[in-house]
Amino acid sequence: MDIDLVLAPVDGSDKSERAAEYAIAVAERYDADIHLLFVVDERLHRDIENGDVDPDVVADIHKSFAADIRAQFADSYDGTFDTSAAAAFSETRLMQTPGSVVLDVAEEIGSDFIVVPREADAEDAVGRAAFYVIEYASQPVLSV
Repeated sequence: MDIDLVLAPVDGSDKSERAAEYAIAVAERYDADIHLLFVVDERLHRDIENGDVDPDVVADIHKSFAADIRAQFADSYDGTFDTSAAAAFSETRLMQTPGSVVLDVAEEIGSDFIVVPREADAEDAVGRAAFYVIEYASQPVLSV
C-alpha cells in the first residue's frame, strides 16, 4: 500500500485526539505526511454567530490541540504536518454534512488514508461523520 498523506478529521475531543494519535502511527509506518482537519460543528458555529462563544477562544483551543498533536508527531516522525478547518454544514448547500466535508477535503488535498474517530456521539460532528466516511470514502479508512 502506498500512503503519502493521512487525513485526520478532529473536533478537539478526546476521541479525536486518540484518532490523531493513530494517524501519527500510520504516517510513521508508511513514511507519510499528516493533515489535521478541524470540523466545526453547526452548533458551535451558531453559538459563535450569536455571540455566546468567543471565536478567539475557539481558535486558541484549536491551536493548542493542533500544537499538542504536532508535538507528538514531531517526537516520533519528521514528516510534514498541516492543518485546516471546515464547517460541518452549509446554509446554502443542504447536502453538506460532517461526513461529506471530510470526504471533500480528502479529495481536495489528495489524501491516501483517513483516520476518523468512530465512537459516534450525537454531540460530535466528527463522530457523526465516521459512518458516512467509512461507507463512501474512496481511500482506506481506519476508524478508532
